[in-house]
Amino acid sequence: MKAITPLRWQLLPLVAVISLMSTLAQASDSVLSVKHENDGMASSDDGHFTSGFELNWAFEPEAQSWTQRLATALPDSLIGNADMAAFRLVHQIYTPNNIEQRGLIENDRPYAGLVYGGISLYEDVPRGNWRQATDLHLDIGLVGPSSLADSIQREVHRVTESDRPNGWDNQLGDEAIVNLAMRRQWWNSTPLIGKQFAHGPSVGAALGNLYTYASAGYSVRWGDEAAGIPTLTPNPGSRHYMVGKEGWQWYLFASVDGYYMAQNLTLDGNTFRNSHSVDRKEWVGDVSAGLALAWEDWQVTYAAVQRSREFDGQEEQDKFGSITLSKRF
Repeated sequence: MKAITPLRWQLLPLVAVISLMSTLAQASDSVLSVKHENDGMASSDDGHFTSGFELNWAFEPEAQSWTQRLATALPDSLIGNADMAAFRLVHQIYTPNNIEQRGLIENDRPYAGLVYGGISLYEDVPRGNWRQATDLHLDIGLVGPSSLADSIQREVHRVTESDRPNGWDNQLGDEAIVNLAMRRQWWNSTPLIGKQFAHGPSVGAALGNLYTYASAGYSVRWGDEAAGIPTLTPNPGSRHYMVGKEGWQWYLFASVDGYYMAQNLTLDGNTFRNSHSVDRKEWVGDVSAGLALAWEDWQVTYAAVQRSREFDGQEEQDKFGSITLSKRF
């Protein structure tokens, strides 16, 4: 019988890191966020995209900062000015469904641990009755044993008395990863029952040895005004913050996204060495929904996603959830 990680253990990293790191974010007009993604937040599974952790610091760059100079140096068709910038640190763990088996499970996804850092630039531009939101992202890091994913999962499962993961000897080998991504969303906002109803399409693309894809989607949001909605792996980004800063605020959101996936390192295996891999599906779809709640400078956001099968032989669609705790400074 598979043991399910209690919710209190899933929320512990959020509370602990916010408590330790909040004193480091001293810049004005900045937001420190901790995001935890886990399949146990949306289903009873404990495999595939089993866990993700992200520490994100978003801020308004000054005119002479290097992030602003980088934005203005890029072609205007990409971005003209950085209204916001962000730094992030990410750790993710991928496993097959049966983590107790020691031998290689050829028809299920590889074991993989990822650790990487990234920078994002954000711009908002009015377009008549619409608002155009552009995100640019660069991530650099590695996949493989040096991510320490095997040690982290074993220790977490020991503490939570969950199934012991025994197959990490079959994980992907060490490999550097470099990835670029861009996403552009258009929002139209109108009053509805005392709140704001916003909706609009999005397009995106990524290029790198971690992910290479093209995407399109449509999102809706109803409630208090916000900069956007949460994005979930493989989409980077942090546009889920409320615009207002006083009293209680909230919004509901939902999104559908489709991907043409030309490269996914966590399924295709190592680029320059032999490793375990599965036959990746080129077309993948997501349906996600969630809720954001805010009080003064604090915000908590929950999102759940159901993803279509990502590789041949996958028995069921994956479901996972994410919770993000944010603090304004």
